[in-house]
Amino acid sequence: MTSNEPGIPLAFHGCIIHALSANRLEILENSLLIVARNGTIQSLTKDVDRRRVNDLVVEAGYTPDVVRYLSRGQFLIPGFVDTHHHAPQWAQRGICRNESLLDWMEKVTFAHESKFEDAAYARRMYTACVLGGLKQGVTTASYYGSRHGEASRILADICLEHGQRALVGKCNMNRNAPSWYCDPSPAESIRETKDLIAHVRQIDPESRLVTPILTPRFAISCDHELLTGLGEIAKQNPDLPIQTHFNEAEPEMQLTRKLYPQFRNEAELYEHFGLLGPRSILAHCIFLDEEEMQRVKTLGCGVAHCPIATATMGEFMMAPIREYLRRGIKVGLGTDVGGGFSSSLLDAMRQAFIISKARETLTQGRDPSLTLHEGFFLATLGGAQVCGLDDKIGNFAVGKEFDALEIHIIDPENPGGSLGVITPIEDEDSTEVIFEKFLMTGDDRNIAKVYVRGRLVKTG
Repeated sequence: MTSNEPGIPLAFHGCIIHALSANRLEILENSLLIVARNGTIQSLTKDVDRRRVNDLVVEAGYTPDVVRYLSRGQFLIPGFVDTHHHAPQWAQRGICRNESLLDWMEKVTFAHESKFEDAAYARRMYTACVLGGLKQGVTTASYYGSRHGEASRILADICLEHGQRALVGKCNMNRNAPSWYCDPSPAESIRETKDLIAHVRQIDPESRLVTPILTPRFAISCDHELLTGLGEIAKQNPDLPIQTHFNEAEPEMQLTRKLYPQFRNEAELYEHFGLLGPRSILAHCIFLDEEEMQRVKTLGCGVAHCPIATATMGEFMMAPIREYLRRGIKVGLGTDVGGGFSSSLLDAMRQAFIISKARETLTQGRDPSLTLHEGFFLATLGGAQVCGLDDKIGNFAVGKEFDALEIHIIDPENPGGSLGVITPIEDEDSTEVIFEKFLMTGDDRNIAKVYVRGRLVKTG
């Protein structure tokens, strides 16, 4: 049975934690959450005495045996959303940390991504990537594929097969890469993009799990004809999401200005081609000027903040995330595999916190550091907003689809010990302290079960 088929109902009684906004976290103890057969959240009732659970479940139309009781050290959180992930870079994480961005791409990335011309290799590596993400609680990912149409279709198939919610894009790039790793022509790049869109709509007509996404790699990777063609696809498909790298590094920005001197900045460039709007996911956004920030806000674009990659690729760069949040710009977290050496959203949260502390020092306190709860928001509801999916996922609002992680801290075979190397729970720890210990010291060993659309897609 695939994950997009109707499932059995679920009910959970215990601690449920989710974000309502960047500044509002709910820690709901002794609450009852009921998931309907179609995978949506039917009800969330606070402060339910355990003796009332069966009656409420029966009233909802189900039998008491669907209830799972969460004990101390167990809780539910929404699934993690990775807003920026290069799926074909799964096997090159952690390589060449000391290279600048453009040198790293030239020496490592293009050669590695070219392997995905081999369909068998693509299937093997993309399966490892998707399963690795689910293991770490990534229920939704926005994926850049390689430049290959067939491999990108395979990635979409694998996401659907294993039940991961995903935006999947064929990477458009017809210049500023080696001749053996460029789209042969703008027309061929557009054709393969349209083929991917048609394929995804065929295998998942209602976009229950997989959605195609337009993916111009950089402005420097796409000539005028290619960007024009992608803009025409966007115009014809107004609900189609778009993703690209945006003001990531000074050399990239300088080359963009050289190639497109008619535009004042990247915001004006992408807006001219019809690729900037509420469905746009802009990766990095390190150096936005005032005009660009205003356009990003006005047009409703989202920022994919990738703190691990920006802190370890070449120069240490710090996106002004506090300023974006202050302005009401949508922000989520991305791992940026493989510019980011870790595929863990927990690691991305922690690095976002560290970078924000550095920026607080740099700005002499004008940009206060992110709180831990804000980091959690960025990894869940914030990411859903960036991906245009916050009407479906991101928290446990009634009517949304049940994408969730069941977190276990205590080892069931050793009640006095913890699973993995997480900070041990002590008798005096409040639920908030336990939650903080998970965010700061937990790992995939504490993610006991992963649900997407109410279906169990990972256990153990």
